[in-house]
Amino acid sequence: MVDITFGPEPGKRPDLSNPTESYLHQIRRKRLYGAILLILFVALMASGFHTAQDRNAGDFLSGLHQLPAFPAEVLSEAWANRADLPGLFLQFLPSLLETINIAAAATLLGGLAGAVLALGSTRHLARFPLLTPLYRRTADIMRAIPEIVIALILIFILGGGPIPAVLAIAFHTAGALGKLFSESAENADLKPLEGLASTGASWAQQIWLGILPQVAPNWLSYALLRFEINIRASAILGFVGSGGIGYDLKLALQWGGGKYDQVVAIFALLFLAIMTFDQLSSFARNRLVKGR
Repeated sequence: MVDITFGPEPGKRPDLSNPTESYLHQIRRKRLYGAILLILFVALMASGFHTAQDRNAGDFLSGLHQLPAFPAEVLSEAWANRADLPGLFLQFLPSLLETINIAAAATLLGGLAGAVLALGSTRHLARFPLLTPLYRRTADIMRAIPEIVIALILIFILGGGPIPAVLAIAFHTAGALGKLFSESAENADLKPLEGLASTGASWAQQIWLGILPQVAPNWLSYALLRFEINIRASAILGFVGSGGIGYDLKLALQWGGGKYDQVVAIFALLFLAIMTFDQLSSFARNRLVKGR
C-alpha cells in the first residue's frame, strides 16, 4: 500500500530528526485530530438537537419567532411599575443576603472538606498512601452528582429551608475543590518537607509549615472562584424549596402577570450581587496569586 500522507511522492515520510519536518509533522497531526473532533462535535450536536426536537412538545424552529415575547412582556410590565422597583429591592434584599450566606457557609464547609480530600489524594503528601485511590474516587463521586439532585434528596429528608441547600452545595464544592487543591499540592516544593522531617516534625507539622504556605494563595483563589459559582447555585436551588432569593423568584414567576416587576427586581439584585462579588474576588485572587 502506498503512503502519500506526507507528500505527493509515494512512500515519502517525514524525517523527524529534522526540527522543521518534525514541527510540520506535529502541526499536521494536530490539524487531523482537530478536524476529527470537530466532525464528532457537529455530529453529536445534530443528533442531540434531532432527539430533543422529537421529544419536544412543539416544533422549536417554528416557535423561534415567539422567543422574545415573554421577556418583552416582563420588561414592559416592569417599566410600567418602575416606581415600585426601589421598594422591591429593599423587600428582596433579606432574601439575597440569605442566598449569599448559603453560598458562604457552603464554600467554607466544602473548602475544609476539599482540603482533607486533597491532602489524602496527593501521593507524596498523603498520610496513608494506600488510601489515595479511595480519596480520589470519593472526590470524583462528590463532584459528579449535581447540587440540585443532592438538594432534592435532602429536602425529602430534612424538609425545605437553607440547610439542605448548604449541605448540597458544600458536598459538590468539596469534590470540585478537592480536585483543584490536589493539583495545586502536586506542584508544591518538597524540600521544606525534607528539612522539617529531618528535625523530627510530625506529618501535621510538615503539612502546616511546609506545604500550606506554598499552596495557600492558590487554594484561597480557587475557594473565591467557587464562592462566585455557589452564589448562582444557591439561587437556582431556591426553585426546589431551599430558600433564598431563588424561592422568591419562583413564586413571582408562578403568579405570572402582575408580578413581573418583582421578577425584574430579583434579577437585577442577583446580577448586581454576582457582578460585585466577581469583581471583589477577582481583585482578591490577583492580590493573593500575583501580589498586585
